[in-house]
Amino acid sequence: MPLEAEGAESESLATVVVAVATNLVLAAAKAVGGIVSGSSAMLSEAAHSVADTVTEVLLLASLKRSARPADEAHPLGYGPERYIWALLASIATFAGGAVFAVYDGIHTLVHGEEPGDPALSYVVLAVAFLLEGYSLLVAWRQVTGEAARLRAPLGLYVKHTPDTAVKAVLLENAASLVGLVLAAGGLLGAQLTGSAVCDGVASLLIGLLLVAVAWELGRSNAQYLIGRPLPAPLRAEVREELLSVPHIEGVLELTTLVQGPDEVLIAAKVDFHDLASARQVEAACEDAEDQLRQRWPAVRRVYLDPTPSPPPAEASVPPGAVQG
Repeated sequence: MPLEAEGAESESLATVVVAVATNLVLAAAKAVGGIVSGSSAMLSEAAHSVADTVTEVLLLASLKRSARPADEAHPLGYGPERYIWALLASIATFAGGAVFAVYDGIHTLVHGEEPGDPALSYVVLAVAFLLEGYSLLVAWRQVTGEAARLRAPLGLYVKHTPDTAVKAVLLENAASLVGLVLAAGGLLGAQLTGSAVCDGVASLLIGLLLVAVAWELGRSNAQYLIGRPLPAPLRAEVREELLSVPHIEGVLELTTLVQGPDEVLIAAKVDFHDLASARQVEAACEDAEDQLRQRWPAVRRVYLDPTPSPPPAEASVPPGAVQG
């Protein structure tokens, strides 16, 4: 959901930093646990944490680079650059985590594996669950707080938020908790049955889960790179706000573009009152920009084009009819 507060930027940075620190520790612990236990699912979870770490480093880069102010070479700023880096992050999730997990799961199902002592893996999974849970809680608090502030349903906010960095952390940590449960199930199944099938299936399911997360994040960022407008209800409110300005009689065309979580561009063809003077038109343009920015602080640029309404279409005369 666009038009978020500027303070969300620093909160997003803190959320991503917490996730990076968590995954760095977990990647090493899961790898050791996977080697000791011989578990395919544990190694898949280690790859998952490595992919998450790379993803979140890219998200940190996106937050830093997109925050640069506009300059002569980039008059509209660097806001959309965050979506390029976030798109690369989703590719890292797919290539670094999903592909390895699916491959390792299939390899285990086909060739089997030699089971080891799972005790260390259970300890690692328990600690990982606590750490991932804390990281998820940080992202969850930010998301629910922003959704409440905007009076938007949580599901709608997560689907439409332009803050894809926090969305990535939220989805990846949720997927991590599910992946830990799957890995524990695979370990337990292999321990009880003496067969590697359960472990291989768990690894395969972790890979498919990461494919789903990578697809959703890639789709979200691609939409904003292509150019995504404000949601229809917000566009209607922007139109109403413009029509409330004195001397503005109609909004003939309205274009909105989300350039970042706290960066929105609004351009419109506006019909002014026929008797309005040039000074009144200038004042109305200034008032419109002030009102829009006061109501939605994320509105950074407003461009209004004075355009007369087209004349009403003349009624067509049926063939053969006589005009009097």
